[in-house]
Amino acid sequence: MMIRTTLLTLSTLLVLALPAQAADDGIAAPTLRAEVTVTSDVVRVGDLIDNAGSAAQIPVYRSPDLGTTGALPVAQVLNVLRAKQVIGVMTGDIKEVKVTRLARTIANKELETAVASALERRFGLGEAANITVTFDRGISDMRLDASNTGALQPVATRYDARGGRFDIAFEINNDTTPASTKLRLTGTAIETVEVAVLTRDVERTETLKSSDVALERRPRAEVMGEPALRDRAIGMQMRRAMRAGTPIRVADIAKPEFVSRDQSVTVIYQVPGIYLTTRGKAIEAGAEGDTVSVLNLQTKRTLTGVVTGRGQVTVQGASQSAPMPPPVEQTSSLKRDEAPAPVDTAALLRNLVQAPNSPAQVAEAQIPQAQTPQALRSQAPAK
Repeated sequence: MMIRTTLLTLSTLLVLALPAQAADDGIAAPTLRAEVTVTSDVVRVGDLIDNAGSAAQIPVYRSPDLGTTGALPVAQVLNVLRAKQVIGVMTGDIKEVKVTRLARTIANKELETAVASALERRFGLGEAANITVTFDRGISDMRLDASNTGALQPVATRYDARGGRFDIAFEINNDTTPASTKLRLTGTAIETVEVAVLTRDVERTETLKSSDVALERRPRAEVMGEPALRDRAIGMQMRRAMRAGTPIRVADIAKPEFVSRDQSVTVIYQVPGIYLTTRGKAIEAGAEGDTVSVLNLQTKRTLTGVVTGRGQVTVQGASQSAPMPPPVEQTSSLKRDEAPAPVDTAALLRNLVQAPNSPAQVAEAQIPQAQTPQALRSQAPAK
């Protein structure tokens, strides 16, 4: 029996030692590979050479680290194979063998997203996109065995809202074993918001320029109230003095005042076909589009108008109680060669600003109103 076993061993070695003859007999010769990829933690004979036969499962090397590549000189590989009773390997012109261990790489950003998704709309937090995650011990990209192809599934989640600390356990299904791979991540997670931040100290009533404002993400707790975005803050006026680096809230800004209280302003009167201006004094401050009260310095009457520019208030004629008759009816009573009567501008202004108080005043006021459109054809609007 012992003699028979020895003969079988010698026969096997002889086949490996005579690859050319084996090829002639129809048996493929063992051939060394120049590049090898493995998924397990050991390199076997079958990984290094083709046609390894029954010796394929014999382990010969420890695999490189996950996701890395190592190089082995051919002479060293042959020596190791001979120690495993594998000889007669065809090497061709190969000088070294490169061995790469495949791995699944989970990027740091993917881990952050997994944690934020596990905390989304829980523990008082908002959307995952607004949760900033910081890992303990500076976790970077993570490499796992290539067989771990499943998604990161949170199975246990703990969060301390006061300190923002989280402790989350994940499971990842793999292709080789029924047991899932366990992964535990710890660190801090806080909700942040995009907010406009001052780049310099500003004083009250200053108007913000583009260079005064930057857009940053800040912890939600730092912004008490509705945060202002950069585009909304530019061109607005500060309600209070603030320091550089301070987040800007919607309550901190307002439309810039185009009219200040007690400021001398231009009052514009507009009715169909007429555009007149006079001087007035603002009784209250206002931004563009605000409705303010203004004193007509000529008539000493208080008007209500809309701020339409810096130092400018417009009073619409449509709001007056004594509207002008249509132009067609006004001009149809004039004879062909009759010259229009001169316009009493002061009376016109009084009637545009405030309705007459008596029937006599009404009759008096209607005279210049009926003549005005025709008069405007031959003279420029009064300023």
